[in-house]
Amino acid sequence: MKGFILGAAFLLSLAWVPHGQASSLPYQGNLTIDGEPVITVLGKDAIPAIDRPEFLSLEEADRYMQDDEPVLGVRRGEEARAYSLWQLNHHEIVNDQIGDLPLAITW
Repeated sequence: MKGFILGAAFLLSLAWVPHGQASSLPYQGNLTIDGEPVITVLGKDAIPAIDRPEFLSLEEADRYMQDDEPVLGVRRGEEARAYSLWQLNHHEIVNDQIGDLPLAITW
């Protein structure tokens, strides 16, 4: 494995409010679930994609990651990459490239 990606930033884009508890929250638009409004917490593009991922060697990543930490792996020929699911939970998209093949890693 040639590398692992690490980073941080956690954001939510929408929040669902349980029945009867939304009346005091700001509401714009008409999106509802079971008649209750969906409140927009963050605007469009508020969760940034990782556009230029930086990778660590397996030995370096071993200092930061747990042995059982789940990753999403991609291999093309002899080149392999691992994307931490913890990282993908925080950014949702990594735009990457292996050789001349563009990749959109999503979670």
